[in-house]
Amino acid sequence: MLLCRLKQQALLLHRSPTAALITRQLFHEIPATTSALPPPVVQPLTPIRARLRSGVGVDLAAATWALKSSRELKTGSQLHAIAVSSGLFSFLAVSNSLMCFYSKSGHFESALVVFASIPNPDVVSWNTILCGFDSCVDALRFAQRMRHAGVLLDPVTLTIVISFSGDLQDISVVHQLHSLALKSGFDSDVFVSNALITAYGRHECIESARKVFDEMLMRDLVSWNAMISGLTQEGSCADEAIEVFVRMVGDEGLRPDHISFSSAIAACVQNSDLQLGSQIHGFAAKVGLKTHILVSNVLMSLYYKCRCEDSATIVFHEMRNRNVVSWTTMISIDLSNAVLLFNSMRIDDIQPNDVTFVTLIYALSPQHSIKEGEMIHGICFKTRFSTEVNVSNSLINLYAKLGSMEDARKIFDDMEIKEIISWNSLISGYAQNGLCEEAILSFSSAAIHSKPNQYTFASVISAITSAQTVYLSYGHRLHCCIIKLGLNTDEYVAGALVDLYAKRGSIVESQLVFDEPFRKSLISWSAIISAHAKHGNYEIVMKLFEEMVNSSILPDHITILAVLTACCSCGMITMGRQIFDSMIGEYKLDPWPEHYACIVDLLGKAGKLADAEEFLMKIPNGPGVSALQSLLGACRIHGDLELGKRVAEALMEKEPMESGAYVLMSNMYANNGDWENAARVRRWMRDKGVKKEVAFSWVDAGIGDSLFMHKFASDDNTHPLAEQIYGVAESLGSEMMVLEEDELMAA
Repeated sequence: MLLCRLKQQALLLHRSPTAALITRQLFHEIPATTSALPPPVVQPLTPIRARLRSGVGVDLAAATWALKSSRELKTGSQLHAIAVSSGLFSFLAVSNSLMCFYSKSGHFESALVVFASIPNPDVVSWNTILCGFDSCVDALRFAQRMRHAGVLLDPVTLTIVISFSGDLQDISVVHQLHSLALKSGFDSDVFVSNALITAYGRHECIESARKVFDEMLMRDLVSWNAMISGLTQEGSCADEAIEVFVRMVGDEGLRPDHISFSSAIAACVQNSDLQLGSQIHGFAAKVGLKTHILVSNVLMSLYYKCRCEDSATIVFHEMRNRNVVSWTTMISIDLSNAVLLFNSMRIDDIQPNDVTFVTLIYALSPQHSIKEGEMIHGICFKTRFSTEVNVSNSLINLYAKLGSMEDARKIFDDMEIKEIISWNSLISGYAQNGLCEEAILSFSSAAIHSKPNQYTFASVISAITSAQTVYLSYGHRLHCCIIKLGLNTDEYVAGALVDLYAKRGSIVESQLVFDEPFRKSLISWSAIISAHAKHGNYEIVMKLFEEMVNSSILPDHITILAVLTACCSCGMITMGRQIFDSMIGEYKLDPWPEHYACIVDLLGKAGKLADAEEFLMKIPNGPGVSALQSLLGACRIHGDLELGKRVAEALMEKEPMESGAYVLMSNMYANNGDWENAARVRRWMRDKGVKKEVAFSWVDAGIGDSLFMHKFASDDNTHPLAEQIYGVAESLGSEMMVLEEDELMAA
């Protein structure tokens, strides 16, 4: 379209007797800038405007210079028309400048049209077009076409093509181009060598990059930067990257630029080397580059990784200019103010990308309202990022976290491409919200439409574990699949299996899984410790806890709670108090209400009711329900009616509709022979509408291949499988009696 318009203008100029006037008119349509420029800077069209006004034609040098200096599309288009009308378009220098202008201004198709109109393009023409491609595949095809056309490649061509080859997945192309450079004699060219180092670095083929670097006769700053960057990207050569940086500065005396600093600091990020990173930060400040966007962004990452959030925040606020990476990094650092930062980013006219939205969505906690989640979702939709797979997955996680699985499912169903990560997000969401059946059904669908990975199995096992309504045999089936796929040594899967068997009471199977060789995480350690704690295996719990700490894995709240539970079940008061004190002093963990309740229970069961009450009164923000329940239970066991009465009243005030305190208090009066007060407490319950919660059990009725277990209560005949359920219960009772008789005989 653009070329047609230019041709029409050129034809008009050639045919009209007033060609000079029309040319002058076209030129004067270019808007004159009103901004004053510094003295050394000359506006691109000033010389041509002067020539046209004086009636002098435009020469080759003026046209070429003007095209190279132009930035606006309208200006370049009119210069194109002038070049055609004045006959300068036939000169390769002008055509090449036009192609360069269109490529730089984002109108590559117009550059291709110009190239197609050149009868005999030279190597500069080919290279100019080659630079303009966005796709590495298209660029390499064009280079192949260039060779077939008989054009001799020069170092510039090779540099461009090698740069594109770094974006390909197949490293063999880089090797082929390297061979071509050797064959052509261009391997000693600095630009070609720099491109080779960069390409090998992107493919993490660091040995080849190092060989090219070592064989270079002359190295410039780009050479050193390419080598440092390649070593950093490789992931395991951070120390060598720092060494090369030191050599560049010390031995070669080169002044680092922003790329040098950002690569060196990135190596410090990999090593979590705060001290060295801070020194390089000081060096960057000395040469005036500490506020450069690239340097500042990687500095923020360094300080954040080394848990120096305040330093990262200072770097952010010192930046003169910020890009989307700066804002996204800051959002990930300050999650509590994520929404505020996101709004400030938009006010600063910085457009978010998919990583920004993923980070922002991750920052939203269950404490945020569903409306805030919907607001972020709406912005994602408006900016067209909601269809990005990683953003959609994050939105599924968000709605699951906020308890809205209907919205999470809708997003999942609307996704055109459902990767296994998407299935994992959905299954995990169902598991988090206690929707075990939906999680299992989704897992079955995932197994059909995709290939489950370790996270898929870990999520569905967690769903079964939390539900406690699914037969353990279904977990056994999954375990078999896991072994068949070779995922049984994965830390997430093994940890989930340990937790499953432990919570289902199968301590032997739980220990067998734990004993398998896998990288044991805090989750798996906590699971096995909790399992033995529930079974009262105090010595094993303490042994495992010691092994975990010796493995440089620090306990969390759940681990400490499990150890305290073991101490409580075996009456280990001294050890329990030591563990509780170490939680605060050594491990810097703020106790949960459950930890306080455990100590109260430990003291109460040992008959130290006064100590338990004293400890209870020292709990910050007052005792919680669980601690009061523990003390009330101890009062019933040891018959302390007065203390029990005070504790029960406190419980009834906190939870007036919970039956536990009423029942325990009534039983305490009854045990003491005070039937009048026992009846009075029962009347309170009735008058207030408090109903005693019916106890129930889960049982495998053994009917067919059913997935779920059945719930039943004592003397309940309403269940459709009541006959089978009571049959199982009687069978279990008989087995228990036999075991009891065997123990008595053995004694």
